[in-house]
Amino acid sequence: MIYIELSNRQKKIIKIVQENEPITSEQIAKNLNVTRATLRPDLAILTMMGVLDARPKVGYFYSGKSAVNIIAQEVKNIKVKDMMSIPIIVTEESSVYDGIVTLFLEDVGTIFVVSNGSFTGIVSRKDFLKSVMGGADMNKVPIGMIMTRTPNVVTISPEENALVAAIKIIEHEVDSLPVVEKVEEAGKEIVKVIGRISKSNITKLFVELCKE
Repeated sequence: MIYIELSNRQKKIIKIVQENEPITSEQIAKNLNVTRATLRPDLAILTMMGVLDARPKVGYFYSGKSAVNIIAQEVKNIKVKDMMSIPIIVTEESSVYDGIVTLFLEDVGTIFVVSNGSFTGIVSRKDFLKSVMGGADMNKVPIGMIMTRTPNVVTISPEENALVAAIKIIEHEVDSLPVVEKVEEAGKEIVKVIGRISKSNITKLFVELCKE
């Protein structure tokens, strides 16, 4: 059995909810003198573990459950490599037009960008929108000009677990994470994209676990 050690702040959150339920995230943040953004990962973890129950437009309740439950254990045991999807990849030289077409054909919110096989960045719907609104020629501007480059991109390794992936997605407010690993090609070490973890992957996982 895996035992999850709660942080001091998470323990304080539980106590506040117990004493004031139902209580909103804004009220909890005010009690702790922190921002809602700071609390978001803690609330996500506590809700996911079943310690707290969140109800839209009402607030948080204390469920009375132990911090260690079946779903929490299962989530920590599932690795990213076992639930990731196929990555949608383009090169830096691809045009913005081709990128937009790929985005819609593949029905994703973010595309991963490579150069000579190595991961170099990401490009999102927002990046494409900014480019188009700026009046750029979509057929002439390369994706490399509008993408977000590494190391300003949040990534995850195939050996990390589903809980870590969920927390990263919530903390950084992204729709997906590139799954990367370092490999050696032609005597040179490169960072290769081998998959993607999205909000949909996480949602499907929890639905499957709850059904079981």
